[in-house]
Amino acid sequence: MHWKILVRPAGEALLRACAALRHWIWGAILLAAVTGCAHYPVNQAVRQVDPQGGYRGRNLIDPANDNQMLLMLTFSGGGTRAAAFSYGVLETLRDTSVTLHGRQRRLLDEVDWISGVSGGSFTAAYYGLFRDRTFEDFEPRFLKKDIQGDLTHATLFNPINWGKLFSPYYDRSDLAADYYNKYVFEGKTFGDLLALKEPMIVINATDMVHGTRFSFVQDIFDVICSDLSSFPVARACAASSAVPLLLSPITVRNHAGECGYQMPPALAQAMVPPRDVISRRFDLANNMLPFLDSKQKPYIHLVDGGVADNLGLRALLERVTLMGDPWSTLKANGMENVHKVVFVVVNAETEIDDKWDRWEKVPPFVAMLDSYSSIAIERYNKETVALLSESFTRWADEIRRGRCGSDPISTQPGGCGDIEFYLIQVRFDALDDAAERSALKRLPTSFALKPEQVDHLKDAAHRILKQSREFQRLIGDLQ
Repeated sequence: MHWKILVRPAGEALLRACAALRHWIWGAILLAAVTGCAHYPVNQAVRQVDPQGGYRGRNLIDPANDNQMLLMLTFSGGGTRAAAFSYGVLETLRDTSVTLHGRQRRLLDEVDWISGVSGGSFTAAYYGLFRDRTFEDFEPRFLKKDIQGDLTHATLFNPINWGKLFSPYYDRSDLAADYYNKYVFEGKTFGDLLALKEPMIVINATDMVHGTRFSFVQDIFDVICSDLSSFPVARACAASSAVPLLLSPITVRNHAGECGYQMPPALAQAMVPPRDVISRRFDLANNMLPFLDSKQKPYIHLVDGGVADNLGLRALLERVTLMGDPWSTLKANGMENVHKVVFVVVNAETEIDDKWDRWEKVPPFVAMLDSYSSIAIERYNKETVALLSESFTRWADEIRRGRCGSDPISTQPGGCGDIEFYLIQVRFDALDDAAERSALKRLPTSFALKPEQVDHLKDAAHRILKQSREFQRLIGDLQ
């Protein structure tokens, strides 16, 4: 009797151990299966490129917009800080009314083009996809949500994701892209953006190997014989915000040489080496050469767009350079009647930490890394804006010559020589209060801010834009 009493518990314990072992075995099998199956989604190849179709500027022109003004926004990188700051600019443009040709319009409805980098790409893409709905749910769904915390939880506490992350073909940025696709962008693609017409949304990343800018537009996807229309917007934003070291690259397949791609005449001409001169156009054109060889470069690994251009301005500057001049660029996009060209550059700049100037000991590695990236981005930003501003006079002359031809150049309103450029900068340095400037610049560039910090960024954007002299000049000229 006593022996039976002793054996029963021992047998039950053995059964429980066997059951637990079975669970572990099945868990290991499931983990191995998930690990073997996990793979990033491959961008779709095309057998024949269509140089007239797809996600290109000329295919997004909205006839309802005023074709005499070209209004372009650029949203910088900087995590949620940048996303909230650029969102405040969208709100201000929504609340600004102008009268064009006898019709009252929101200035937001006249936006033709938005270029986004890293954090700024999320605001640009969300507005491009959801338009006025952005002002209803972008804050709770993204700006005031702990995105970083959600991604950390998905990485640490979801066993299925553990298996995926063991795969050599799936990493942290792929996990982030899946999250954005499900919880932010609702599975939308660039085909959805194309169907909605203007504004054109340009999301920018950086080729990890060559350091060149990579924009998600069909012109670039033509080169690699791929269809951008079926590509998830979430994955483009994940690439644009894939900060080196913290996040992994996003991979795109290169199918170049499989679709009968013919280089556009302007690009082919730019690739002709000049004689005894340094040509920026030639250098830019030859940045495309590695992408044309899918045998040597079958994969394109993309990281944060801020590595190549943290303002999102280079996409347009380089396009004008490659086309040869701004008049050719306008004609190629069906914008020959433009008389006002407006740039609104939103820069969620950071503050350089100068405390190390008062520190005798060798600064830690993290401080050196942070200083290196901050200084490089800040200096490059200034050079980019200066290059744009200094181009205006030359561009105006080139447009006048192109549009007027042999006719007299008339600068009267609506005349062939009537062309005006505006550069409106929205940056923290425009704030009068030094303490406020410093506080906003020092906000983290992560994807997690407190609601009151988001509100502060939005309010700062409202004030800066409204008080901008160049913005007021534009409003006055439009009226």
